[in-house]
Amino acid sequence: MQLSKRMQRLISLITEGNRLADVGTDHGYVPIALVRDKKIPSAIAMDVNRGPLARAGEHIRESGLSTYIETRLSDGLEKLCPGEADTVLIAGMGGMLTIRILEGGGHCLHTVKELVLQPQSDIHRVRKWLCENQYQITVEDIVEEDGKYYPMMRAVHGPERKPEQAELYYGKIEIQRSPEVLLSCLQAELARNRKVMDMLRQSGREDTKRGQEVAESMERITICCQELRTWMPAVVR
Repeated sequence: MQLSKRMQRLISLITEGNRLADVGTDHGYVPIALVRDKKIPSAIAMDVNRGPLARAGEHIRESGLSTYIETRLSDGLEKLCPGEADTVLIAGMGGMLTIRILEGGGHCLHTVKELVLQPQSDIHRVRKWLCENQYQITVEDIVEEDGKYYPMMRAVHGPERKPEQAELYYGKIEIQRSPEVLLSCLQAELARNRKVMDMLRQSGREDTKRGQEVAESMERITICCQELRTWMPAVVR
């Protein structure tokens, strides 16, 4: 079983000794790796689709871990009972779906100690939802794999707060585990935005709503890059 860089990094965010609920488990590789390496005592591998859940079940049986990893057909957190898990992992889904799953978990999330999330889109909306629903993001991380960047985070219960816009989009710099990767991601995004802005200028659409959105994005990225360089000057040497 070969784990991707993204999966390996997700595993590093899960607190050892915690019982895991893996929502959208797909092949079940993350809970298998964690239980196999004795990082966690048990896991519930959950999926809304029977096909992926059956594949996960096969892999779990092949690994000889059926005693420790249960498969469960569930739409998000619907079938997770209070007190069954310490960590909930939601990875590889769109941001709005991630939020929907979290909103549907009110019956059980109050007993969960931490969330490990890796949204594929709308990550600023996920961070906003966490801040507004009494969660504190304690770790930010980002990994580059096959030319794509995958931001991820760990969150625990905490007070409600209102972060700055740049933090919503790119995370709090001080808790970022991979600042060099984040800087590379920001520079690539800034380059793409500059190309878009050049095209808008050439077509006379710089002052449209789209032009305003791109300009705001460039400003957020520039602020974040400046903060990164200030916080970790070795990055720019």
